[in-house]
Amino acid sequence: MEIYVVKPGDTVDKIAAGLGANPEQIIYDNQLIYPYELAVGQALFIGDNTRNPSKGIGVSGYAYPFISPWVLEQTLPYLSELPIFSYGFTSEGELLPPTYGDDSWMIAMAENFGTLPILTLTPFGPDGAFNNQLIHSVVNNALYRNNLIQNLLEVMDRKRYQGVDIDFEYILPEDRDAFTAFVWQVADTMRANGYHTSVALAPKTSFDQPGLLYAGKDYRALGEAADHVLLMTYEWGYTYGPPMAVAPINQVRRVVEYALTEIPAEKIDLGIPNYGYDWPLPFERGITKAVTINNVQAVRIAIAHGAVIRFDEVAESPFFRYTGNGVEHEVWFEDVRSLQAKFNLIDEYSLRGCGYWQIMQWFRANWLLLYYRFYILK
Repeated sequence: MEIYVVKPGDTVDKIAAGLGANPEQIIYDNQLIYPYELAVGQALFIGDNTRNPSKGIGVSGYAYPFISPWVLEQTLPYLSELPIFSYGFTSEGELLPPTYGDDSWMIAMAENFGTLPILTLTPFGPDGAFNNQLIHSVVNNALYRNNLIQNLLEVMDRKRYQGVDIDFEYILPEDRDAFTAFVWQVADTMRANGYHTSVALAPKTSFDQPGLLYAGKDYRALGEAADHVLLMTYEWGYTYGPPMAVAPINQVRRVVEYALTEIPAEKIDLGIPNYGYDWPLPFERGITKAVTINNVQAVRIAIAHGAVIRFDEVAESPFFRYTGNGVEHEVWFEDVRSLQAKFNLIDEYSLRGCGYWQIMQWFRANWLLLYYRFYILK
């Protein structure tokens, strides 16, 4: 396996001949479209039918119930867990089913591939946003906590879920310890019934990091309570922020290094984004809004506009600029080079594995690279 970066004048046939590779395999693995044009600076996955994985890891990927059945079928062989997004709850602890459709078919498909279906629990309000008042109501009331946990058990038993993932964000600072106690209660109850519990953690770099996204999460306590955690190491570049890498490896490394001071490596999954952003320029805070794109789409945009894809050596992420309809744009996304950097971190620190936000779009080269690097623990 190797990663090849396209140079001026390259064609698929020329690259294949130079590497002794099959051109049809290059086309398939990298989702190229006829007439198989390439962008200068594009990173291609070049593989054969062998692998030499260095270790076994757990792999999860969030998905909504409206995911394409074909995409889910293609992805499940690479997943040990499928967290389905998501169940909600009321302020009294009544469980709410997924807003975006029935989850039963996803659970059945996961079982067919030996992948554990996971119930994702989120505190979404009526506006579809994270609501910390819902969290406050439940974690501070024993009756509501017990009601929610019993409702979780009933749904998990009935639908054959194998674990619960707690994805609570923007927790009020004063609710930090109550939230930790809630996670302990969930995890103890789940373990007693043969299930496991994971918690999604905002990307902190210190215990007392300020900000509503961070203050309510006690890494050490939550790491002790849960069976494993997911570091949400993405969204440095985001919809309303300035153009930059979604998951710059230098920032990701800082989060991992702090997490390891609080949580054992064998409990930590590294968060990986499966998307990019396209920003119109110039950026004006409060006005500019980036468009979410998938990683294959990003390369096609570069090809369509004759853009050269560059690679930021600090962030270890690809980016490019182009002009469309008289407006300049800047695009940051993930490719096999940036993913390789993240996989290297998993190896370097012997982390438990990784978790993708999210798997709604198919990016074959990512999964092939993952397969070549690691065993997938089923």
